[in-house]
This record gives sequence, structure tokens and C-alpha cells, in this order.
Amino acid sequence: MRRAGTIAALIAAAGLMTACGSSGDDKTERADKGTSASWPKPASDDQDRTYEVSFEVGGKGKSSVYYNLDTNRSEQVMLPWKKSDKLTLNGTERKVGITVSVVPGPVRLPNGQFAAAPCSITVDGKTVAEDPGGADGKHMCEYTLR
Repeated sequence: MRRAGTIAALIAAAGLMTACGSSGDDKTERADKGTSASWPKPASDDQDRTYEVSFEVGGKGKSSVYYNLDTNRSEQVMLPWKKSDKLTLNGTERKVGITVSVVPGPVRLPNGQFAAAPCSITVDGKTVAEDPGGADGKHMCEYTLR
């Protein structure tokens, strides 16, 4: 049943396309309208863009760091710690946005207590997210690339 409906629709579409033709006197005019020069150029927002993303986690000693750049990762690191990489987004990813984030593990504060380490995210040399760490705060840094 579905196949018969599809075939009927294709035949009807072919008939409509044939019926929409003209006497043939304007063949060159129709050919000119379909050239690639008549298509609009894509906007710059649709082009790929590469970002230089850097994560930094402050403090002293050994701690865990969880981050999301191109994939989610977890590492045991010596602080202070820095990770930089390039991330290329296509036009669709730029419209939707891609979130990059870093979640520092705990560090020992001067008073002996444990609290989140400070963190920051830099994109193309500009700081876009910061958290001072400590007992208060968000305890993570995140930013949406567009």
C-alpha cells in the first residue's frame, strides 16, 4: 500500500514538472537561472571556526581535575595545572553552542580544611570564566563557545 502511494506521488510530481515547461523558446534563459552563481553565498556564521581554549586550576599539591573540551576527561594532576587545546566548531555547532568546562578537585586551604581549587577558562587569550575556589563559590568554570 505504501509503495503504491509513493509511486503515485512520483508520477504526479513528474507530470507537474513536465506541465510546467514552456514552448522551448526560453531554454537559454532557464539555463542561466540555475547556475551556481545565482545561489547565495553562505554567511560567515556558517563557517568553521577554531578556538584556542585554555583551562587553569590553581593551588598546590596533587588533585583531580575533570574537564570537557572535545570529550569528557579526568586526570590526577600536580597543581597549579594548565591545559590548552584547539577546538574547531562547524556552523551548526556554533549556532547551538558547545559548552567547555573544568571542575577542580579539592585542595588543602591554609587553615588545613579542604575546598575546591580556583579555576579559569581562557578563549583566544581572553578570560571568559573564573571561580575563586574555596568553601564558597560555584566550584567549577564553564563557558559556551559560539
